[in-house]
Amino acid sequence: MNRQLSENAESFAWLVSNFVEEVPGVEHAIVVSSDGLLLTASDAFPMEHAEQLAAIATGLHSLAHNAARMFSRGNCEQLIVRMQRGHLFVMAISDGSSLAVLTSPDAEMRIVAYQMTLLVESAAHVLTPQLRSELREVVGN
Repeated sequence: MNRQLSENAESFAWLVSNFVEEVPGVEHAIVVSSDGLLLTASDAFPMEHAEQLAAIATGLHSLAHNAARMFSRGNCEQLIVRMQRGHLFVMAISDGSSLAVLTSPDAEMRIVAYQMTLLVESAAHVLTPQLRSELREVVGN
């Protein structure tokens, strides 16, 4: 990264990385914009994998969102994909962006979902258009 992050961008990136460190069973986390661009990823997540997860999470969220609308079920709030060796959680953030989390198979799903809700509620107001733009620019470099 060639550019110094603003205090808000640095705090937001720290929140995502800290979430991974603090919640048992969580291995990686990203925040992705509504158009599929990676905004930030937890520290130990390789950028290539983070960008791939961003595309996957955006596609899954779009499908679920459209299904919810088609069947008059309101907004899609969270997706959980159970895999043989872990889980993928995708949770909507108020501006159309999403938080995506990969867990180990032994992660306590209720705790992960609860902690994701707390993170989204505490960080969503910070994710302004200006911050999204800054994060996109930094990740893109």
